[in-house]
Amino acid sequence: MAIQWYPGHMTSARKKAAETMASIDVVIEVVDARLPAASTNPMVHELRLHRQRPCIKVLNKADLADPLVTQAWIADYNRQDGVRAVALSCKKPGELARLPSLCQSLAPHRKDNTKPLRMMIMGIPNVGKSTLMNVLLRRRMAKVGDEPAVTKSQQTLQLDIRHWLTDTPGLLWPKIEYPSDGLMLAASNAVGRNAMIDLDVAIFLAGVLLARYPQLLASRYGCPVEEPAGVDAVSVIEAIAGRRGLRMRGGEADLEKAAKALLQDYRNGVLGRISLETPATRRVMLAAELAEHA
Repeated sequence: MAIQWYPGHMTSARKKAAETMASIDVVIEVVDARLPAASTNPMVHELRLHRQRPCIKVLNKADLADPLVTQAWIADYNRQDGVRAVALSCKKPGELARLPSLCQSLAPHRKDNTKPLRMMIMGIPNVGKSTLMNVLLRRRMAKVGDEPAVTKSQQTLQLDIRHWLTDTPGLLWPKIEYPSDGLMLAASNAVGRNAMIDLDVAIFLAGVLLARYPQLLASRYGCPVEEPAGVDAVSVIEAIAGRRGLRMRGGEADLEKAAKALLQDYRNGVLGRISLETPATRRVMLAAELAEHA
């Protein structure tokens, strides 16, 4: 299934972000550490390159991601010009405290009190931008919630005499180019409920987990991942329904409820530390897409 979600407020939010970009020094781009490339908004890249602004790439929710994969992503991003990558968790305020100094390293012209360092937080919905801002401010100023598009307007606040911080609404882009990106975003709760079918998204997620983290499925749901025959994504959903006793009238497995259970377990980190993509799988996917449209 092709997932697309672009609420009306995002158009005005993008325009406002483009205007603000002219007066800031460093972009703090927050992505989901479990799917760093899929959760990177290409419009953010375009806006900051147009204004030639450096970027701190924050791989948030790193406590939910596969640590080895996260390190591979950080190395990949740190090879890019004007980009500094760091893995953090907004649940650990001490980790976030170093962000202003990291931003300062990319804007050496703002090293004194003559003019403050102006930073702007950007990223897709529900990756933790507002939580990050609240932690840095040490007070609750930005509204947060476990759903996409909670923040709908931009606000700028002072951290201290040397630092100003602008929080922006979560921005997706008008057309998600790659179907797997849309499914990863949906699995990670970055799109609205009306843009996705839980069962389709869960089947995609089960396929990724079966290929890369089969033992986590076996441990949580008792899925027969060791058996070579008859084990596919749908059978994983069926196994979850059986394990949880999720049945419809007539005794058939309730796959919809099982799908929601899998998605919730993944989102909450109950399954374990999981990354849905790696730099290598990303390159393979892009090469396949290029070959298909050649």
